Amino acid sequence: MDKLVYTAATGLKAHMQAQAAIANNMANAATIGFRADRALFDRVNLTGDGFNSRKPASEEVLDIDRTAGAITQTGRPLDIAIPGESWLAVQAPDGTEAYTRRGDLQVNSAGVLETGDGFPVMGTSGGPITVPPAQSIKVAEDGSLMIVPNGGDPTRPQIIDKLKLASPKGSQTVKGLDNLLRVKDGGVLPQDMDAKVEGGALEQSNVNMTQALVDMIENQRSYEVQANLMKEAKTMDESAASVMRVSSQ
Repeated sequence: MDKLVYTAATGLKAHMQAQAAIANNMANAATIGFRADRALFDRVNLTGDGFNSRKPASEEVLDIDRTAGAITQTGRPLDIAIPGESWLAVQAPDGTEAYTRRGDLQVNSAGVLETGDGFPVMGTSGGPITVPPAQSIKVAEDGSLMIVPNGGDPTRPQIIDKLKLASPKGSQTVKGLDNLLRVKDGGVLPQDMDAKVEGGALEQSNVNMTQALVDMIENQRSYEVQANLMKEAKTMDESAASVMRVSSQ
């Protein structure tokens, strides 16, 4: 009986987590550069006589769908898309280096280059990129940030830094609730020397709304199965208790 209840309870918990992931995907269907969350489930593997010797019915693991989103043209000089699997390095709120596919860049009031969701963009020279006053700014194909200073010659732009484009190949990475990619257990990703950017374009979210709706329905049905299993376990327990009461009379 304990095994039945444990299996149903862990299944319910996992399906609640999956539902939260699906809801987050749907909420970010229009978020630039968003990579969909994906809940991973393991097979039930209950062995032994104690809870400590049992493997949960499902793993509480969130991975991401690493397929690229559609690239749309915007014509805006500071919009970039990153073909391939490289990621743009940014500074997370805790000061560590993290990574994003969001390419709607802007210069804030302090002159710091940041993404559309407010994360400072890291340069290859180390630290966030600061942009001096300029009459124009654009990103070259190799990620170099080029400006024409106020009063400068438009035909002779100056390179002030280069975007750090990092490769996740060979590294274990996880995505946080802030939608930033990080190296598992800490560390930073190596710079991808061959990475290129496409200026005047943005990568859209890779969330497929139709598939997300189907996943939500299937997950809800699986949740109901686990809930019914809990009810069945309760009924069986009450029946056994009733038989024991009759036998003792």
